Amino acid sequence: MSPFEFVTVLISIILGLGITQIMSGIADLIHQWKMVRLYWPHLLWIVLVFVLHVQDWWLLYQLKGISTWRLPGFLFQVLYPISLFIMARLLFPMTAESQTDMRSYYFENYRKFFAMVMVLTAVSAAENIMYHNLGVEGWLVNAMLFAALAYLFVRKELPERLHQVLAIALLIIMISGIVYNVDEWAVSP
Repeated sequence: MSPFEFVTVLISIILGLGITQIMSGIADLIHQWKMVRLYWPHLLWIVLVFVLHVQDWWLLYQLKGISTWRLPGFLFQVLYPISLFIMARLLFPMTAESQTDMRSYYFENYRKFFAMVMVLTAVSAAENIMYHNLGVEGWLVNAMLFAALAYLFVRKELPERLHQVLAIALLIIMISGIVYNVDEWAVSP
């Protein structure tokens, strides 16, 4: 077993647990369909977090060239999947109530969720600089997202429209990034 294979096992398990949280949460919503009131920005966040899980697993292969792994570097690498897992868990209520209003759930919990997205963007920016040798493009989008979320996090009240625009904007940014960099999303020896 190579060092890369060794370290990616645990990262893959954590990412798999996050994907399991998302799929289980969606299955629970479907199972309790008549008792659930959906909220479309929340659904977009579910899609975003799912794609981020898959994206992290996909990009993990780019680290195959690292021949020596040290525990501090590995612990840093595992922060991103752990943050994703926590985000996946925060997307869904812990217990089923007689009626689940996902809009109310979203607005009761969005600050916790935004805090985790801020952690994720900070870790992502540092990883882009340290492991992927990216320059300004490696942290600029992350820094802008972090600043926007920090602003929204500290505000007492946010218009609902702002939450809707944010979810749509992030989805568009993600899709654009994947399409724009389609050649970089290849796995080859």
